[in-house]
Amino acid sequence: MQLPFKTLTSKFLSSELLLKILSSKPVLKMLEHKKTSSKITMVISGLLLLLLFVLPLWNIKLEAPQYPIPLGMDIYIHKFADEEPHDIKNINLLNHYVGMKEIPEFIPEFNIFPAVIIAMSILAVIVGLIGKHKLFLAWLILMAILCTAGLVDFYMWEHDYGHNLNPHAILKFTNPDGTPMGFQPPVFGTKHILNFVAHSYPASGGIALFLSMILAFAAYRLGFEGAREEQSKSS
Repeated sequence: MQLPFKTLTSKFLSSELLLKILSSKPVLKMLEHKKTSSKITMVISGLLLLLLFVLPLWNIKLEAPQYPIPLGMDIYIHKFADEEPHDIKNINLLNHYVGMKEIPEFIPEFNIFPAVIIAMSILAVIVGLIGKHKLFLAWLILMAILCTAGLVDFYMWEHDYGHNLNPHAILKFTNPDGTPMGFQPPVFGTKHILNFVAHSYPASGGIALFLSMILAFAAYRLGFEGAREEQSKSS
């Protein structure tokens, strides 16, 4: 079972392992040579993206009194997967009663996302080897734009999934004003839907993506400071 994003992040950031790594002699020695360390950090940032091919990017979980074990779905960059056996099948059965579409086995984005991740990973390695810190910042801005576009696409998919209901559904629910009730899960966070509590948070792959962007920013700062030190020495 995937732990919530906040739990995973807090555990990692507060871990003794992270503190030992950051305070280790090799890391401290590397940081003394800012230009070299910025290149290495940027390359690592790009390689970290490849974890998205084996780790789930996002996780949606449904809790309800009738389900002692919550139903969950992991979203990878190339597929949907059960968190526990038959979870997606059970979610589809529930959705059928209120007129929601089944969760498909494939969506067009599954062709696009892997290509984007590979391209951004290769690009990060290339600009890392070039070693110009302005390129690091450009890569980070491009990645932020792509992530924002991905979240917008995710929202639009969820909106259609939760609002475009079959008018002949077995069960029909309406809002207080009489309009049909929507069942859209949250993009990020927790939301109550009838007797269900829906949770939507980045999974381990999402954390890897987040750390990749942090490393890219760190590479930019190291490269910027290294360039400034070289300029001050030459003047």
